[in-house]
Amino acid sequence: MNRLCLSAAAVAASLALPGLPALAQTNEITIGISITTTGPGAALGIPERNALEFVAKEIGGVPLKVIVLDDGGDPTNATTNARRFVTESKADIIMGSSVTPPTIAVSNVANEAGIPHIALSPFPITPDRAKWSVTMPQPIPIMGKVLYQHMKAHNVKTVGYIGYSDSYGDLWFNDLKKQGEAQGLQVVDEERFARPDTSVAGQVLKLVAANPDAILVGASGTAAALPQTALRERGYTGLIYQTHGAASMDFIRIAGKAAEGVLMASGPVMDPEDQPDSALTKKPGLALDQAYEAKYGANSRSQFAGHAYDAFLVLERIIPVALKTAKPGTLEFREAIRQALMSEHDIAASQGVYNFTEKDRYGLDDRSRILLTVKDGKYVLVK
Repeated sequence: MNRLCLSAAAVAASLALPGLPALAQTNEITIGISITTTGPGAALGIPERNALEFVAKEIGGVPLKVIVLDDGGDPTNATTNARRFVTESKADIIMGSSVTPPTIAVSNVANEAGIPHIALSPFPITPDRAKWSVTMPQPIPIMGKVLYQHMKAHNVKTVGYIGYSDSYGDLWFNDLKKQGEAQGLQVVDEERFARPDTSVAGQVLKLVAANPDAILVGASGTAAALPQTALRERGYTGLIYQTHGAASMDFIRIAGKAAEGVLMASGPVMDPEDQPDSALTKKPGLALDQAYEAKYGANSRSQFAGHAYDAFLVLERIIPVALKTAKPGTLEFREAIRQALMSEHDIAASQGVYNFTEKDRYGLDDRSRILLTVKDGKYVLVK
């Protein structure tokens, strides 16, 4: 039976893991999930939590024990949660978090403890985090590529940037500099804001004064609507591009009329209906969206729900492989999971087709992204 245990994040833990707990074979697979269901990142974490209602309750005949903790988007809380999964729950697999900074924290603990980690947000996978971590969201270079191609096709020469003043904002700005400038785009202004900010008036004034042909917003969740709205209110009429972190119905709800005409990179789960029948992402995307909207209402679909849902589709492929050589609750099972992540190929999910390798911990290609715009308050595929 799948047990979903919800709890507030605990206080900060010590700086190093204590001695790792002794492991013993069990009759269930324990999955610890640290996500952001409160705070500025809640618009990402709540759909991820909701999606767990529609995932497998057992895999390979073995029940799943799922423990969910809220980290509030705080790296310290995420570290505490991850350590609890290691020392108290003796988790076989760890997932999370919903936003980049706490995801880095979870990955650090998972790699220190030697536990497979499936991230639900993009984050920099450095060599010290590469052995045990993979991530479900699309890599930023793949999502950025479709935006810069559209800019080039529409004669954009100059670009302004406004993004989070954290590692997520850094990832997008660095990609704009690398890929965008290689395609002839000139970055004329860079502005930053914090996730909890309620105003970006000063930053937007500078962007409008720079008068770029287009502006890229490197933000996620509901906060992505803040610069979108402010730019239109200040009379900016150029193209505005949003990253895949903003692709949700909440963005339209909060931005209102200012959302009209935005161009947004997105995972295919936001529009499986317009995919060809041959697309491997169509069937899982329809399955999730139909179940999600039946429970949470029309147009409630979310690509963040897709990340959590897809993580379990990956587990449905790899856990049976791991069970052939090891039992849950053991170090051998953790290693078998890690190996199966690398050996299983073409894992079809709502957001892409996964082929993880030792060098590619995202495992995705161009099938994992689409380009959307907003027309009459609804997302429409840009063809």
